[in-house]
Amino acid sequence: MKSMMNNRISLLLAAAVAAVIATIALGLGQGESDSAPASSARLLHTEPSDHAPVVVFEQYGERCMNFNEMEGEGRQTCFQLDDPDRMVFEYTRMMTSALFVQPDPSSVLIIGLGGATLPIALHKLLPGALIDSVELDPAVVRVAQQYFGYETGPRQRVFVEDGREFVERAHREGRQYDMIMLDAFDVDYIPAHLLTVEFLQLVREVLASGGLVVANSFAQSRMYERESATYAVVFGDFFNLRAGLDGNRVIIASKGDLPDAAVLERNAVMLAERLEPFGIDAEAAVSRFSIMKGGPDGADVLRDKP
Repeated sequence: MKSMMNNRISLLLAAAVAAVIATIALGLGQGESDSAPASSARLLHTEPSDHAPVVVFEQYGERCMNFNEMEGEGRQTCFQLDDPDRMVFEYTRMMTSALFVQPDPSSVLIIGLGGATLPIALHKLLPGALIDSVELDPAVVRVAQQYFGYETGPRQRVFVEDGREFVERAHREGRQYDMIMLDAFDVDYIPAHLLTVEFLQLVREVLASGGLVVANSFAQSRMYERESATYAVVFGDFFNLRAGLDGNRVIIASKGDLPDAAVLERNAVMLAERLEPFGIDAEAAVSRFSIMKGGPDGADVLRDKP
C-alpha cells in the first residue's frame, strides 16, 4: 500500500513538472514566432526532387535556396527581401561584369538556373535580348518561379534538360548565342561533363563570332589548374576574375580577341549607372579583370571519359 501511494505521488509530481515545462516551451515558441532573432533561419518550403530536396528559407533579411538542408555547404541563391534586385553574391556580380567585354549581347544562354538571379537581372539590363536558361531539375524551376520571382515569356525562356544535351542540340540545329554563362552546380561541384575540352569545344561552336563564355568556379578548387588549362586549350588567353583567395573565380573567354583595359574601363563607365541598382560598383568590378595567358605549365586538361 505504501509503495502504491509513493508511485502515485511520483506520477502526479512528474505530470505537474511536465505541464510546467510544456507551458514554458509554448510561451517561448510564441515569443519566437512574433519576434525571432534575425539570425534564426526560418524554413519556408522544401520542394521534393529526384536529385536533392530544394530548401527555401529566410535568414539575415534574405531569402535563400539550398539543397538538402538549410545549414548545408554553400547557399545556391539568395536575395535581399528589402531590395530584391541587389545581388547578394560576389560571383553573380562578377559574371554580370562580362558586359564590360560585350555590352549589348542580343542572346544569352545560361546553364544552371538556381534562383534565377542572373536571368532576372539580365532581362532587366538587356530588355531586347533573348535569355534562355537551362536547368536539369524541374524542382529548381518550380522554386525559382514560386519563391524567387522568376517569370518566363517570349524573351525569358527556360528549358528543363541537361545543359550539355541542350548545347549539343543547339549545335546540330545551327543556333548560336552572343554569350553563354555556365553556372551549373550539383550538391558537390560542377558536373564533370560540363568541364571538359569536348564540352567547351561545343560551347565555342555555339558562340557567335566574338561571343563570350562566362563560367563560375572556385578560387580554391582542386581542379583550378586543370580547369584553367582546359579553357586555355579551347579559347587561348582569358580573363580570370577572383573574389579573394577563398571565394569564387569567374572565367571570361572569347571566341575572338580580348579587349584591352581601355575598352573595359570605357564600357564600365558607360554601364555604371545601370549596374548600380544590382549592387555592382563598376569601378571596383573592372579592377578585378586580369588576363591569364595560356594554362598552367604541366596541368592536364580535362577530357570526357572514354
